Amino acid sequence: MQDSKNKLWDWTKSLLIALILALFIRAFIVQAYKIPSGSMIPTLLIGDYLLVNKLAYGIKNPIKDDFIYFWKFPKRQEIVVFTYPQNKKLDFIKRVIGLPGDTVQIVNKKVYVNGKLLNEPYVQFSDPEIYPQEISPRDNYGPIKVPPEHIFVLGDNRDQSYDSRFWGFVPVKYLKGKALIIYFSWDSQDFKIRFNRIGKLIQ
Repeated sequence: MQDSKNKLWDWTKSLLIALILALFIRAFIVQAYKIPSGSMIPTLLIGDYLLVNKLAYGIKNPIKDDFIYFWKFPKRQEIVVFTYPQNKKLDFIKRVIGLPGDTVQIVNKKVYVNGKLLNEPYVQFSDPEIYPQEISPRDNYGPIKVPPEHIFVLGDNRDQSYDSRFWGFVPVKYLKGKALIIYFSWDSQDFKIRFNRIGKLIQ
């Protein structure tokens, strides 16, 4: 009888330790995300499962949407997860285009940062139409300077992405982490190609 109680207690302790470790890892180190929309096609597809490095830019406060300690800004063209500024219940995933102090301009779908054309081999365009800035900021935008402690983000599926062109900059404190790896994809035939691409771009 005593041996059974000891075994049950040992099993309970192991389960509790595993649970605490899992919660700690999710809160501070790595978190899994499922891609809900097509704004990052072709890099990320709807239904892809992604691991995000939550220590890439600092130590996040698990209660308040801010950093306990912030140690670096993301690099330009890194893929990041962040709290959507207009609805803090939602997480968005986009690519960093402008850093604090950068001047961003879009001219006929081409992105310029500090006056230089940005090389974007990952971008997909689905609509040949080009809208003037008076109608929509989608294809012609700016120039605009990224304020301190903020970033400017865009989706790779450029004509089908709701991003900084429409709702503004992302406060750096809202960053949740850096895209690390696709660990599961429904599109198994294209998985290796996209895995290699995202692996290269998030170094």
